[in-house]
Amino acid sequence: MTHSHLMKQGEITPGLSASEYELRRSILMQGLPKGSIVIASSHRTRFMTNNIFYPFHQQTDFYYLCGFNEPDAALVLEKNDSPRGYKMTMFVALKNANVEMWEGARTGTEAAKEIFGADEAVDANLFRYRIVDMASRYENVYFDYPNASMFMPMDIAKKLHNKPDSDSITTTKSLSPLVQELRVIKSEAEIKIMRQAGEISGKAFIETMKFTNPERLEHQIYAKFDYECRMRGSQMMAYVPVVAGGSNALTMHYVNNDQPLHDGDLLLMDAGGELNGYASDITRTWPVNGKFTEAQKDLYEVVLHANKECIKLCTEEHGMSLNQIHDVSMRLTKEGLSKLGIKPLAHDVDRRLYPHHVGHYLGMDVHDTGDISRSRPLKEGMVITIEPGLYIPRDPAYPEKYQGIGIRIEDNVAIGKTVPHVLSVTAPKEVVDIEYCCASDKE
Repeated sequence: MTHSHLMKQGEITPGLSASEYELRRSILMQGLPKGSIVIASSHRTRFMTNNIFYPFHQQTDFYYLCGFNEPDAALVLEKNDSPRGYKMTMFVALKNANVEMWEGARTGTEAAKEIFGADEAVDANLFRYRIVDMASRYENVYFDYPNASMFMPMDIAKKLHNKPDSDSITTTKSLSPLVQELRVIKSEAEIKIMRQAGEISGKAFIETMKFTNPERLEHQIYAKFDYECRMRGSQMMAYVPVVAGGSNALTMHYVNNDQPLHDGDLLLMDAGGELNGYASDITRTWPVNGKFTEAQKDLYEVVLHANKECIKLCTEEHGMSLNQIHDVSMRLTKEGLSKLGIKPLAHDVDRRLYPHHVGHYLGMDVHDTGDISRSRPLKEGMVITIEPGLYIPRDPAYPEKYQGIGIRIEDNVAIGKTVPHVLSVTAPKEVVDIEYCCASDKE
C-alpha cells in the first residue's frame, strides 16, 4: 500500500508474489530431513565512517527466502507436521516512533506476520537469547557461519557451530549451498525482472555511447551510465563499473575510472544496473571518437564472433556447461587471431590475451550462486553471462597496431530448452550499430 507505483496486489517485492516466496521456502523445507531448523540472517547496516552509512544491500540468501529488505533481522524455519510443513519465525526491529523519525518507517512485528507470512514475529533484540534454545531442539541445524556484516552474533554462531573452542549443541550444516540450488534456476517472474534490468542497462549503454567523446573523463562516462540507469528505474549499480579508456582495459578489474579519454582509443565499459534485487552485467567496447580503426575492428570482430557463437550454445538441448563453452570460446579466439596473422606466445592466450572465464551465473548477485560448479550442464531457467575478450599487451611479440587494445563483449543469457534468450539485446554490439549510436546526438 506504500509502494503502489512499484508493486501489484499480492506482491512482497516488485515483480515477485507472496506465493513465490512461500514456494521457495516450501521446496527448501521439503528437501530437509525431519528434525531440521533453518536460520538465515540479514545484513547489518555498514558504515564508511562515523554515522555515515553505505547504501543498504540485503544478504541475498535471506532476501530470496522472505523478501524482507531491512537490516538486523533473522528468519527461522522449523520443520514440522503442519499443513504448511514448517513454522516461520521472523526476528525484526520493533516499531519505534523516535527511530523512525530519523531512519524511516520500519515494518515491525505485526506486518512481518500480516505481509511477510510469519507465524510468529519477535523483537530482533531477543534473537541472541532465543536462537540457541530453539536450535537445541533439532538434530539438523542449517545456517551459515557469519561474516562481520551479518546480523548473527559471532558468539552465538560459535555456540551453534561445531567449533573446538565452543560448547557446541550439535553439528551444523551450511545453508547457502541448499539455497543456491534453488536460486540457480530462475522462475518466469525472476527472468522477467532480469530482462527489464538488461533492457534498462542496454538503453543506458546507448545513451552513454552518444555521450562519449575525447573531451570526456572516465568518471563522467560512469556518471552518465549511472544516471541513465536510475532514470529508467534501476535502484543502484549492480557493482562498481569498469570504465577503461585505451590501455586501461588491459586491467580486468580497472575501477579507478579517473583518467581522461583520448581520441583514437577504445573505451571498454563493464557495467549494469540492479533492478528490484536482480543484477545485470554487460560489457561493451566502443571507439572514443565514434569510429573504429581497421586494427580495432579486426580484433573486435574476433571477440564478437566468439560471443555470438557461444551464445548459440546456451540451451539445455546442447547439454554443455560453462566450462565447455569456455573451451569453445578459447578455440574461436585462437582461430581468429591466426586469421589476423597473430601468433601468440606459448600459453599466452589463456594467461594474458584472454585470462578470464567466458562466463558465470547471474541473478541476485552479479557472481551468483558461487558454489554451483561451472562444469554443470546448463539447464532451462539458468541465467549466465557470455563474455569473451582480447587484451593485447604492449609487447614486441605482437604487431604494434594491436598493442594496448582491450576488448570485451558481455551479454546476459537466459538458458532455454532449444533457444537462448539474450536479456541484454538492447545494448548495441555490431560495429555498424555502435558507430551509428556514437554519431547520434553529438553536441
